[in-house]
Amino acid sequence: MRKLLTLAACGVMALGAAACGDDSNDSSGSSGGGGGGGKVSGTIKIDGSSTVAPFAQAAQEAFQGENPDVKITVGTSGTGGGFEKFCAGETDISDASRPIKPDEEVPLCKKKGITYHEVQVANDGIAVVTNKDLKVDCLSVPQLKKLWNKGSKVSSLSEIDPSLPDTKLTLFGPDTDSGTFDFFTDKVNGEEGVSREDYQPSADDNVTVQGVTGSDGGLGYFGFSYYEGAQDQLNLVGVDAGSGCVKPSTKTIQDGSYKPFSRPLFMYPNEKSLARPEVKAFMDYVIENYQAIAENSQIVPMTQEQADKGKQELTAAENAAG
Repeated sequence: MRKLLTLAACGVMALGAAACGDDSNDSSGSSGGGGGGGKVSGTIKIDGSSTVAPFAQAAQEAFQGENPDVKITVGTSGTGGGFEKFCAGETDISDASRPIKPDEEVPLCKKKGITYHEVQVANDGIAVVTNKDLKVDCLSVPQLKKLWNKGSKVSSLSEIDPSLPDTKLTLFGPDTDSGTFDFFTDKVNGEEGVSREDYQPSADDNVTVQGVTGSDGGLGYFGFSYYEGAQDQLNLVGVDAGSGCVKPSTKTIQDGSYKPFSRPLFMYPNEKSLARPEVKAFMDYVIENYQAIAENSQIVPMTQEQADKGKQELTAAENAAG
């Protein structure tokens, strides 16, 4: 995956250079002071979802290529961990692979006086994967529940269906601060946070990838871009939500047919931060260049309809920020 990020950064740097070099192009980079070779300066602190991180890092590299006086840091504390920092006023933008939780995180931000706005920036589909040598073509949602539900003692897929491999499983997945963990457990087990505990959790999806590829019975789940970056080492499992087996792809994620694991990805800018020129310029750049940033970071881009809505959301947020 580190190779993926390096390639993504190089690709987006090329994007940034092209935007900077074409004075006649009314590109997003110059929108709101976002381009034109260093019109803005300052610092931007971003943290949160590891799924959104490749997109955020690629945007960081491209934007800084045009605006070298802006220092941007991108952390990967997980969606939940990111919101903790965000609601404490420690970051300017929170990356999230799920919406902010109304019962927990919204009150925390309100208590600290943090006003924010939700802006979709990309799409994702949670990929269920196995080790390359563990041949599994498809699993149904009920089968995934038997495997991942709280208290499950399933140690091989043959215990769920005799036609499936009897290889002893080693399970990997995100930790409990992860938005991917929340989304997966909700869709599979019916409640966020409900999961068997005897798996190997990690806040770093690269570690999960390495675990699955390094274990004969490796099985796990993470954001689709992490599969894309290591697809030659992994077996992608289709998911049957009741209408037949579907595997994640740009098309099936964008059109929602990859059920129940297609989902939007968000950036949450702090309203006060958005009033600063460098933060406004960065968010403008992200929304205007969403397609190229997503493609270069191997993230599924928004549809045109989603992009139009995202632009409206950002415009409303900027107006509120003054």
